[in-house]
Amino acid sequence: MHRRNIKKGLLVLNFLVVSLGFSQTEVKNKILDFGTLMPIESASIYVKNTTIGTVSNADGKFVLQVPAEFTTDTLIISSIGYKSYKIPVNEFDNSVDVYLEEDVASLDEIVLIAETRPKTGNDIVLKAIEKLAVNLPDSAYIQKGFLRHKERNKIEFKWLIESAITVYDSGYGSQSAEHLKINVDQMRKSYDLRDVDSIFSYVSYKNQNSRSRIKPRDVKRSSLSTNQLVKAIKWNDNRVNGLQNIFQGKLNLLRNSQDTKALFGADILDKHQFTLDTLLVDNDRKLYKIKISESSDFVGLGTKGIFNEGYIAQGWLYIYYDNYAIKKIEYELVAASDAQKVRSKRLFDTQVNHKLIITYMEYQDKMYPNYVYYETPKLVNVGFKTDEKVSDEEKERYNKEERYYYTVQEILFSEIILDKEKIALELQKDWDMDIFSPKPYNKDFWKNYNILLESEEDEKLIEDLSTKASLFEDE
Repeated sequence: MHRRNIKKGLLVLNFLVVSLGFSQTEVKNKILDFGTLMPIESASIYVKNTTIGTVSNADGKFVLQVPAEFTTDTLIISSIGYKSYKIPVNEFDNSVDVYLEEDVASLDEIVLIAETRPKTGNDIVLKAIEKLAVNLPDSAYIQKGFLRHKERNKIEFKWLIESAITVYDSGYGSQSAEHLKINVDQMRKSYDLRDVDSIFSYVSYKNQNSRSRIKPRDVKRSSLSTNQLVKAIKWNDNRVNGLQNIFQGKLNLLRNSQDTKALFGADILDKHQFTLDTLLVDNDRKLYKIKISESSDFVGLGTKGIFNEGYIAQGWLYIYYDNYAIKKIEYELVAASDAQKVRSKRLFDTQVNHKLIITYMEYQDKMYPNYVYYETPKLVNVGFKTDEKVSDEEKERYNKEERYYYTVQEILFSEIILDKEKIALELQKDWDMDIFSPKPYNKDFWKNYNILLESEEDEKLIEDLSTKASLFEDE
């Protein structure tokens, strides 16, 4: 009996040790500007000297799961242009809002401290591009993170996917198309309420995959099966919104700067001009704020089968003053050529065709992607012409509120793996970057996984979407 009790005690102790090993401390709150009391969006919340972190949403809110082993470490809340807030994780109060004060450096310091440093925006950016080989990872690594993919029109969400992903990269200098892999590990949510009536997607699919050419007006919905349309829509989803476009394409501006025809390549100043705006502070480090504007040439993405040319770039670069590492990119492509202006207005009702934000985290003296936001309009149908004789019901299908779609993809990375043995084990699995293939829901996996919080407004739209999707499935 005594021996049996000892055995039970050991089992209980072992269970407690395992439980503690997987226990988490949840840190959550709201970040506000001390002067204006307005929410601070995209502030960084992370544990010092780790890659455990998240960013605040449009309401300034965040939630972060911190493993038990790091509860005595320092939690840092920072945002460009503000003084950082630092406190041990186990002393953070989830019931008290966090206020950040503005912190701005002076441009005069550039003249006083560094006469020999580059002084113009163009020269600073060229220096930063030159330093990419030093500042970006030069050996293989793996990142794990959270992906949210959502699609909506001007009224409601039509589609939502939330997944856990793994990204393998062999390092800066290698071709991403050959040496960068992406896998969708788990799926958290998948709601799809898009109307399966995209004639334009079907026509594009047929024209890209057969010798014959057809026009949308030559195709009737009644003559197509649902399977034909689903196949065409999935094809269009992957070429326009697949993960490969973010990681392996031109919009991965820094990582792929050595690729042929890269946007931030050898001819960067032909497509962009850079103007030094001011000097800011980020977590006690000075950084340049540099404006991106148009240059002599148009910007194009070279997307196969899509006229994705004729843009000018605008936005901002934030570059650390001490080592020229790029901390953040805010990048938009705006229709500028006559052909692209007409196309964008007619098909998308907007001139901004691509909106990209990438922030980087410094880990072991290298800059790794931390947060990615990518927004682009998406063609759903060919629109309505007033001289066509159609029913009121058909006209309603093409109203602007329903017709114009756009997609948003957000990625938060919260783990970096540098250990060669762990990387080798990960590479042995089957990799699949298709975010559109459903996977079973694993409740235990998501219990302690770091995700991005939605804004209150978007969360309400997601609730509506999930309700409608459930009703649709029950029909």
